[in-house]
Amino acid sequence: MVRKIYIARHGFRLNWVNTNWKSPTGLARDPPLAAYGEKQAQELADHFLSLPEEERPTVIFSSPYYRCLQTSKPVSKALGIPIYVEHGLSEWYSPVAPGTGLHPRPGSAADLQSYFPEIDPSWSSIWHTSQKGEDVEEVHERTNGFLEVFVPEVERRFGPDSRVLLVTHAATTITLVRGLIGDRDHPLKVGCCSLSIFDRKERSRILGGWEAKLLADGQHLAGGSDREWGFDYIEVAYGKVVEDSGVPGTESDLEGPVGAQISPAPAQIASNL
Repeated sequence: MVRKIYIARHGFRLNWVNTNWKSPTGLARDPPLAAYGEKQAQELADHFLSLPEEERPTVIFSSPYYRCLQTSKPVSKALGIPIYVEHGLSEWYSPVAPGTGLHPRPGSAADLQSYFPEIDPSWSSIWHTSQKGEDVEEVHERTNGFLEVFVPEVERRFGPDSRVLLVTHAATTITLVRGLIGDRDHPLKVGCCSLSIFDRKERSRILGGWEAKLLADGQHLAGGSDREWGFDYIEVAYGKVVEDSGVPGTESDLEGPVGAQISPAPAQIASNL
């Protein structure tokens, strides 16, 4: 079974220090890391390399956004393991305002491999987020659903003793943490390149079946945890948030695939009965 999960937020973004940035992929809202963020990513890699071999991640899954892949790259090189792209770990966007189009969606693993040769495109994303956005409840439902199909698939593909690193975004980190520990209201703020660690405590459960060993910790970073973010910064009431605009020019586009792209494993279905 998957016995350990690490979750890291991406490093410090370039658009936080420079308004004249360009996306290397050409995708809207896809800034790269600042130089400071690249340093944080290397510190994360150095931290994993300092661990005993039996505690290091054996497989890396990254959000398809450039900043997350940049954060994953030094870890991939340090540990000698590839990066798998997973859209279920994507950025969280508020629901789109009517008539303003769709939120962006990064390319496939094969497309992104031209920027990051460390990507192994043999993994097809098992979850796709809605390009119409999500309210707070929906992003929790997304990551809960993702975990329910992801963990059994990792066990099937990568073996019974996998240690998984997920590289993602602040909101996605928070909802993943809440799903793993089984506490929808757990208060948490997540800094850049911070690290959370979970050990499996109940084989029969995915949601709520993990013990948190570390939450959004920045001790491995020279500058400590910074640019922390939590849902209380934006939530309005009852899980509702202010609508956001889609990408101009996408008003007549059709939304791509949404939700689970594989069926739950039979064992997982049985455990939920």
